[in-house]
Amino acid sequence: MTAVHNEKTKLTANFLNGVGIAVFAVGGFSPLIASVYGSTAPTFLLVPASVICIMFALAIHLLARQVLKRMLP
Repeated sequence: MTAVHNEKTKLTANFLNGVGIAVFAVGGFSPLIASVYGSTAPTFLLVPASVICIMFALAIHLLARQVLKRMLP
């Protein structure tokens, strides 16, 4: 039962980490790059929204690390 529990725990952590990467790429990184290359007009909300998304992505990643601590020896 321990091996099954550990695999489920790793799968959950991997899923959360993937969600964090997606939030970073779509909400934090992509708008800034689009603004730099002129695809969109920079607005005063662009940087704060990107920073919030990057912090949210980091929080999700740290949550995934906490999930891994549930693994059994």
